[in-house]
Amino acid sequence: MGPEVFLPVAFLIGYLLGSIPFGLLLTKFAGTPDLRSIGSGNIGATNVLRTGRKGLAAATLLLDALKGTAAVIIAGSIGGPDAAMLAGLGAFLGHLFPVWLGFKGGKGVAVYIGILIGLVPLAAVVFCVIWLATAFLTRYSSLSALVASVLTPVFLWWFGYPTLAALFGVLTLLLFYMHRANIQRLQAGTEGKIGQK
Repeated sequence: MGPEVFLPVAFLIGYLLGSIPFGLLLTKFAGTPDLRSIGSGNIGATNVLRTGRKGLAAATLLLDALKGTAAVIIAGSIGGPDAAMLAGLGAFLGHLFPVWLGFKGGKGVAVYIGILIGLVPLAAVVFCVIWLATAFLTRYSSLSALVASVLTPVFLWWFGYPTLAALFGVLTLLLFYMHRANIQRLQAGTEGKIGQK
């Protein structure tokens, strides 16, 4: 199979990996109520944390990130850089819009980081540092993710990765779309802060 022929397969591999709802599966196996009936109804680590199970939330964060990393590494090893990027896009879309859950998935922050780890590890470190700094200053998890995601494509472009900057520009737009309710609450001053009950 030639590299060009493999590209749609790479996207599909990414989508299937990204669509694995680890948060939902872990909480179901742990015997907690359906994650979609708790808090925001989201299947990501932040909502898993609302079940009171910090270990499950950490495992969800890790596994959601790793599925993005795995998609990039697997596709890249077979089809090269273009396949890796397409698999990353597929993984992100799979997490946001999983076919198994009626296309209602997570918000994508962990997968975003995981894709970065697979493509440009230093950029993943930069994302996390920006997230931590913003969270320390504002105590808003959602705002921290949004700020970090805006600066990530800038970092990639500045350091000579224009194609990846374009890819993560698209992922950032999708991230903003998935956080639209958070953005409205931030504007209204009603968004919950980290550690706030």
